[in-house]
Amino acid sequence: MLLDRESQLLDDLEAALADPLATAGSLDADLPESRRLRLARRRLALLVALGDLSGRFDLTQVTQLLSDFADDALDRAIRAAIRERTPDAEPIGFAAIALGKQGSRELNYSSDIDPILVFDPATLPCKPREVPEEAAVRIGRRVIELLQSRDADGYVMRVDLRLRPSPEVTPIALPVEAAISYYESQALPWERAAFIRARACAGDRTLGDYFLSAIRPFVWRRAVDYGTIREIRDISRRIRDHYAQSQAFGPGYDLKRGRGGIREIEFFAQIHQLIHGGRDPALRVPATRDALAALAADGRIDAEDAAALSAAYGEFRTVEHRLQMVDDLQTHTLPVGQEALDNVAKLAGLADSGALIERLRPHVERVGRVYDSLAGDEEPRLPSNPEALEPRLAEAGFESPSGALRIVEGWRGGGYPALRSPQAREALEALLPGLIAAFAQAPDSTHAITRFDAMLSRLPSAINFFRLLEAQPGLRQLMSAILCHAPTLAEQLGRRAELLDGLIDASALEPVAEIPVLIGEMAACERGVDYQWQLEHVRRLVNEKRFALGAQIVAGASDPIEVSHGYARIAEAAIDVLAAATIAEFERAHGRVPESELVILALGRMGGQALTHASDLDLIYLFTGAYDAESDGAKPLGAVVYYNRLAQRVTAALSVATAAGPLYEVDTRLRPSGAQGPLSVSLDGFARYQREDAWTWEHMALTRARPVFGSPTARSAVQAIVDEVLHGARPERDILADAAKMRDEMAAHKPPKGPLDAKLLPGGLVDLEFAVHVLQLRHRTAFTPRLGRAIDLLVEQGLFSPAMPAAYRLLSRLLVTLRLVAPDAQPPGETTQALIARAVGLESWDAVVASLEATRQEVAECWAAIRVGD
Repeated sequence: MLLDRESQLLDDLEAALADPLATAGSLDADLPESRRLRLARRRLALLVALGDLSGRFDLTQVTQLLSDFADDALDRAIRAAIRERTPDAEPIGFAAIALGKQGSRELNYSSDIDPILVFDPATLPCKPREVPEEAAVRIGRRVIELLQSRDADGYVMRVDLRLRPSPEVTPIALPVEAAISYYESQALPWERAAFIRARACAGDRTLGDYFLSAIRPFVWRRAVDYGTIREIRDISRRIRDHYAQSQAFGPGYDLKRGRGGIREIEFFAQIHQLIHGGRDPALRVPATRDALAALAADGRIDAEDAAALSAAYGEFRTVEHRLQMVDDLQTHTLPVGQEALDNVAKLAGLADSGALIERLRPHVERVGRVYDSLAGDEEPRLPSNPEALEPRLAEAGFESPSGALRIVEGWRGGGYPALRSPQAREALEALLPGLIAAFAQAPDSTHAITRFDAMLSRLPSAINFFRLLEAQPGLRQLMSAILCHAPTLAEQLGRRAELLDGLIDASALEPVAEIPVLIGEMAACERGVDYQWQLEHVRRLVNEKRFALGAQIVAGASDPIEVSHGYARIAEAAIDVLAAATIAEFERAHGRVPESELVILALGRMGGQALTHASDLDLIYLFTGAYDAESDGAKPLGAVVYYNRLAQRVTAALSVATAAGPLYEVDTRLRPSGAQGPLSVSLDGFARYQREDAWTWEHMALTRARPVFGSPTARSAVQAIVDEVLHGARPERDILADAAKMRDEMAAHKPPKGPLDAKLLPGGLVDLEFAVHVLQLRHRTAFTPRLGRAIDLLVEQGLFSPAMPAAYRLLSRLLVTLRLVAPDAQPPGETTQALIARAVGLESWDAVVASLEATRQEVAECWAAIRVGD
């Protein structure tokens, strides 16, 4: 029929197919806009169908052409509606947000469009004495009329506005700020999935982009809301139930809603996008097949499953189009009648209905299996009767079933703030079977459930936390191990349960990225965010990454020495980002000191790039340029005051706790003149002090000094001073006597915490460090901030015992591990003893104790020999 009405298109079909949109729109400019749209739609439908059936256009081209026309038609309808009412006004202040298949540019021949209409009351053109809210509704109604009312030329497209917030009570066009407020505070979980494919498609695109940018945190959350995932699965189940008559594959099967159909492919992709897209923007692609490819490339879904779903999607959508070519029907159901089904098969290039069914069958079966494996079956609930529950706890493996029963009954009673709502208790009941199984399998089940109970008692809300654990069985096991073994991490988790979110991805148990990558993550922020937001952002990332590093030790995934280097990389990136942000904030008021800059010098474990979970940051603040210069801002300051205040701000940025938690303790007592000296000194003052006045202990500290912030030129200048001093530009002192005296005083005032204090015990890391630094300063050699490398160099030069590299590795691994699992340096329980043995590479706890004793003896003898001058 269309060929008869648009036969002129056949005169130069090749040219028409080369640019269908332009060809469809080349109509008499004097025609009313409503008629131009209808005729253009009719012409485009014919051209796309010809290109489709001939094989000229693939599925992607077909859906994108149809979607691009929908965008253009909607845009022209908005402009026409505004122009009809206010002819001289600019068509601004009114925007359409495309959702669904229009948003992902995947429209069918006969698809509805599902836009959300928003307007800006401040800029929307209105008639005299007309309020913007009334004008927006009238414009919206006219847009719908232009697009979907029918006449002899047909219609343009059906418009469905029911995806807007609360469609039963809200107007068809919403004030943009009210819409933003709704999505920030009241939106239902399923609405997040709807916005995966959203884009500003028509009208005032700037307004539309503003709206989408404002609600982005609602859609893409770093902390996954597993309630959304559950709701999407529930929607899928309800669809299956509602369309039960078209679930069985064969004639009458619903390609869109049937089990193993189009909707389940879309939901499969969207669920994984919601889980991972908050952390990985590369996964936020709207088109279904593109999303599957991105998820597979990132390792989030199985590559074979992704390929199978993508192939099925192409087949289903192609056949769906053949169905809709017949009489322009909005249908997704295979015909029941033989003749009608044969006709669809022939449009798809197949012999008959039997060939069509057999072509689709393996795709339907594969999609159904993949989606069913995602949804899974819920674990059976635990008995509600205490008499029935206690035997189940004993059967699961709890050492004290009665104690575990009391805790579970306390949860069910809703005694904690996080458990007072019915929704929270329902989420707990869904989690309990898996949670109890994880605790029962823990090395110390009583310890695990008791610590979880203590953590739960401090949480203000726990629904999302429960849903996360329900959806991630592996995470339950790891959390159980953390609660059993690592009081330091368990205490942090009790304060901020969202730290567990960082362990969702397997990459959390991989080595920490290099410093430039970490800086990029920490510095990434939305335009216009303020300084306090940046502080929160860095704290959240740092705490999450440090927690993950601790979990690596608990899980046995990493060498503790590598973990210590990871801690240091995280700290260095945080220093870089927070110092830069603080400087920028400070300069707004005080400007800059010309030809001058702040430099930060790290010492101690930070300088040596080997932090523990609990390490302080030993920092010295320096500045280049003249000390008598003045800043050029609105509130100028002399250089000394300027940099001392700036150093205070940087210290606060690194150490003051915010809502996201604390960051680091900063120790600046190693600066020139110690606590009595200024917080920041000029580079010249630092050089003069080190060359003329510094004591032996300060030069020992300088052996692990490393510039961590400042321009390359400034860092090089600081490093040059350090190198000159270490190689001899310093006062002549009795290094050995000074070091021995200092070590004795340290032993008297700072005794070991316990029998496992690998740092402070005689023959521990402190003695090893003293021995290394004395040899470095006396022989003016082996200067490198990394203690392990310095030891290797001293051994290579015949200055140190060959047993010391192994001693360093054992003591370092013990220190890093014990800071997490036995921070009091007392022997832990048997199960944690096994974890420590694994972490340090020994077969048993007895071997750990014996190796520690032997190593301490070797280090003590080495240090004693150096003290007496051997």
